[in-house]
Amino acid sequence: MLEGWIQIAIILLIVVAITPVFGGYMARVYLGDKTFFDPIANFLEGAIFRLSGIARKEDMTVWQYARAVIYSNLVMAAFIFLIFSWQRVLPFNPTRLSSPTWDTNLHTAISFVTNTNQQHYSGETTYSYFSQFAALGFMMFTSAATGLAVGIAFIRGLTGRPLGNFYVDLIKSITQILLPISIVGAIVLIALGVPETLGGPTVVPTLENGGISQAIARGPVAHFEIIKELGENGGGFFAINSAHPFENPNPATNLIEIVTMLAIPSSLIYTFGIIANNRKQAWLIYGMVMAIFILFIIIAATGEYQGNPAINALLGTTAPNLEGKEVRFGWAESALYAVSTTGTMTGAVNSMHDSFMPTGGFVTLANMFLQIVWGGQGTGTAYLFAYLILAVFVTGLMVGRTPEFLGRKIEKREVVLASFLILLVHPIAILIPGAIAISFPTEFNGITNPGYHGLAQIIYEYASAAANNGSGFEGLADSQPASGALWWNLSTSFSLLAGRYIPIISLLLLADSMSRKQPVPMTVGTLRTDTKLFISVTAGIILILGALTFFPILALGPIAEAFQIANG
Repeated sequence: MLEGWIQIAIILLIVVAITPVFGGYMARVYLGDKTFFDPIANFLEGAIFRLSGIARKEDMTVWQYARAVIYSNLVMAAFIFLIFSWQRVLPFNPTRLSSPTWDTNLHTAISFVTNTNQQHYSGETTYSYFSQFAALGFMMFTSAATGLAVGIAFIRGLTGRPLGNFYVDLIKSITQILLPISIVGAIVLIALGVPETLGGPTVVPTLENGGISQAIARGPVAHFEIIKELGENGGGFFAINSAHPFENPNPATNLIEIVTMLAIPSSLIYTFGIIANNRKQAWLIYGMVMAIFILFIIIAATGEYQGNPAINALLGTTAPNLEGKEVRFGWAESALYAVSTTGTMTGAVNSMHDSFMPTGGFVTLANMFLQIVWGGQGTGTAYLFAYLILAVFVTGLMVGRTPEFLGRKIEKREVVLASFLILLVHPIAILIPGAIAISFPTEFNGITNPGYHGLAQIIYEYASAAANNGSGFEGLADSQPASGALWWNLSTSFSLLAGRYIPIISLLLLADSMSRKQPVPMTVGTLRTDTKLFISVTAGIILILGALTFFPILALGPIAEAFQIANG
């Protein structure tokens, strides 16, 4: 047991250690300060700007920024949909895979353009190498960069700056952050045993059944794997994602993947502190999120270590729950990975969440309901500050002080936008399609687990889509040719779009509203937001507004299942 907790502690210490370094680097990138990567980045960006005709210094209005996000994403989604549709005649298709059904292609295109990477297909048997690295790999960079650009625009607005230029932010995010780390990370993964080849499957004789041959799928995995984690994409080259030995062969690669998926969302809080010139507040917010994160890890990991009481009764001893897990990772790294991937909205898995104890199901669902521990690529940090704005408003009402944040008054418009973002959009994108699926279990087919676990399975699918996470409880029959696949592809596409673009527009409007306000001088009556007391109140607001919105689902799903198991 102690060894598992030590592994978790070491990984968390690494994440904390890189936060000021990486967060400071991202702040310099977006503030236009000099970095060590400037010579190469300036060459790449200059070429891209000249070819595209983008003006480097031209700031956008809020609606120009929003339209740029929507239009660029629409064009990219159409582009990869066409690649999927013509897959049969395109190169790098050694197994001659034909195009999947139109609804699978549509869902996949929407899923990857929204940085969700929810997969209703098995990668190695559905999409060719070209579709995976040219279409999906391309989207892993651009969708992650889109989230980073929106997050930085939001931070600029909060601190009174113009929102900036979306295309400049998008290109900088790729050339100076995502691409350099991905190149180095891919080389490291190759050295640790992750394959990178355009060769077809390897055919080998087996030791059983008289040496019958078996085809072992492989492909250009290493470069795909690193941006999958760094960009909080999560889509696996293989069906079982990072549980596959070619995606995640050993504890060393597992450590790299966990740290990589946590790197940007955790460091972005420190980036805010530099841009806002208030590192104290950034560290307090960081500490609050880390405390919730650690609490969730303890809940999930303890449940997996204690195991299933029904199995323990048969064994006559306590044994960790290793169902659905890789022995090379064990209970500790599997639990940490699950909490990290649902907290950061990465969605990659190194174990099957469907087989976790109810405490694990509770935590993974709660992460996607809250979306701030640590949250999505860029947008998660923006969500966190939306909660802070609500906390300022509520606290100001309680103590009779003018609600202000970063020297700017919080008024009706900001409260309405923050409330709409947190209390309406996310629940609607999850609960409405979830309720329909539960109401027609026979017609929509696909629910493979009965009772409380089946409820969690359905809601998890829509929470994963709406939170731009992409992971699944698994077991849900949502892939073609299953009879209900069309429903799951189209209904989750609604959640994917609603959970991505409505919040992005709301966040940009909120940032624009804050940027237009005149700074208010600090007085003795100002409610300070960089204190431990205020951050504690914010944590309470997050749990009340975020968690309680979905508490009935948690009560009828994982909590009820836990009582059911405890009662035998």
